Amino acid sequence: MRLQRDSKVILEFLRSLPKRKVTTYKALAEKFNMHPRAVAKILASNKDLESYPCYKVVHADGSIGGYVAGTDEKIKRLQADQISVINNKIPRNFIIEKL
Repeated sequence: MRLQRDSKVILEFLRSLPKRKVTTYKALAEKFNMHPRAVAKILASNKDLESYPCYKVVHADGSIGGYVAGTDEKIKRLQADQISVINNKIPRNFIIEKL
């Protein structure tokens, strides 16, 4: 039950991320007091990719990580949001590390 409630809260929170910015699994985990893998599991279960931009969550080192629709689609969406992807990494200036 808690995971389902946390899922809704986290997915809704993603909608508040500003254009041209991403955050990390770690930052979300710290904000919502959970493990980064739990955050990843929630994002992997996202069925509404258009409403909840889980593509805007990356690893703490800036690497893009996985995506339900595939890595190429994640990169495409990031670039459409004017976020640079260089060698499958996001430059630090695009990453919000403290939420």
